[in-house]
Amino acid sequence: MLAVRLVKLIEKHSEELSRELNDKIWNSPRCSDLHKVPPDELKARTHEIYRNVSDWLLDKTEAELERRYTELGARRAEQGVAYSHFHWAITSTKEHMRAFVQREGLSDTAMELHGELELLFLLGQFFDRALYYAAVGYERERERIGGMQRRRKGDQQRKSS
Repeated sequence: MLAVRLVKLIEKHSEELSRELNDKIWNSPRCSDLHKVPPDELKARTHEIYRNVSDWLLDKTEAELERRYTELGARRAEQGVAYSHFHWAITSTKEHMRAFVQREGLSDTAMELHGELELLFLLGQFFDRALYYAAVGYERERERIGGMQRRRKGDQQRKSS
């Protein structure tokens, strides 16, 4: 990967980037449902993505990405977070990271520009897949919760008959 310098820079500034993103998400009406998520959990999640960006882009397999984000989607559904708010938070994470790369990239050579573009492509690909798997996990959990509610309602109707 040509953009190793930028990836290391993201990881070096992970605390600051995470704090900025948390403030942005916490104060956005498009993410207000995330107030249902314990603040420490939200902070840990945003910090994890910045601190380990090289792992997510280079080392993690598709199966690991699928597992992590289906779990995250299911967790947010279980917490009662609206999917649109969850989706906006992930999209905001992507945009926040892209803005940092574009601000800090300042490519002087064609190779550096190529590396920056490569990183932006990889970030886009990662977040697109993360959103897909998060939606899968979210949908499965909502279906599971709905099935439990239908069973309880059926049990109550049988008892009252």
